[in-house]
Amino acid sequence: MNASVELAGVAKRFRATVALHDVSVEIGTGVTGLLGPNGAGKTTLLRIVATALGQDSGTVRVLGRDPADPADRLEIRRRLGYLPQESGLYSGFTAFAFVDYVAVLKEMTDRRARHEEVRRVLDVVGLGDRAHQRIRALSGGMRRRVGLAQALLGRPELLVLDEPTVGLDPEQRLRFREVLAGLPPDTTVLLSTHLTEDVAALCSRVVVIDHGSVLFEGWTSELAAVADGRVWDAEQPAPGAAVAWRTPEGRYRNVGDPPPGADLVPAGPEHGYLLLTGSQRVEEVAS
Repeated sequence: MNASVELAGVAKRFRATVALHDVSVEIGTGVTGLLGPNGAGKTTLLRIVATALGQDSGTVRVLGRDPADPADRLEIRRRLGYLPQESGLYSGFTAFAFVDYVAVLKEMTDRRARHEEVRRVLDVVGLGDRAHQRIRALSGGMRRRVGLAQALLGRPELLVLDEPTVGLDPEQRLRFREVLAGLPPDTTVLLSTHLTEDVAALCSRVVVIDHGSVLFEGWTSELAAVADGRVWDAEQPAPGAAVAWRTPEGRYRNVGDPPPGADLVPAGPEHGYLLLTGSQRVEEVAS
């Protein structure tokens, strides 16, 4: 794999809290999902990749450059699109004015060409008809799409998206998938989520992180394979299951070490994720 992002032995601490511990990953073209529970270290890792935060130790290379070097950092930012977890939108701006403001910051100096690009990205995220509406009047999902629009400015080589589907309804999530599918094939996308359905629908590769450490890195199908032969249905939660929940049919889906003769069901990425993160038993949750 020709890596666009390379992290080796990266660590980050905030006072007594270890956010990242000895993280080593390589991210290539296509869509890679960073999957983990809340507080796992996903946002810290993405901020380091997006050059918004420096690591305490280890090495980072983004698009072949070192973010610690000011000249390299500037060049990375010219080729990067970043959607942070908190977009920091100016509520008094219109959607057009805000994205145009970001375009100016991204050194798009030709007014006519810049405005064409602003209109393009707003159309891509389905907000062309809301371009001149003030952000304070937009729904949460629409505000999230304004943030995505600014990240898409200039057709960046690397997109770093922190929880991009939060606040989106099912139709908007489908539109987001279409946006990613329409990107040039040589684009690298790194997105974080705690939703396994996002990974299954969007990502060819996945990195699982928990408590600041990488537990898995590979193809999404390989994450599902972690749970092969370890998912089964039963009338009750199994004592040997790492996690179990009640399905809409009234049976219990168990993940762990099955008893002899268990009614095995096909494993998916969510089952591999649950085994890797050692989630506690949950019940009465729909499959």
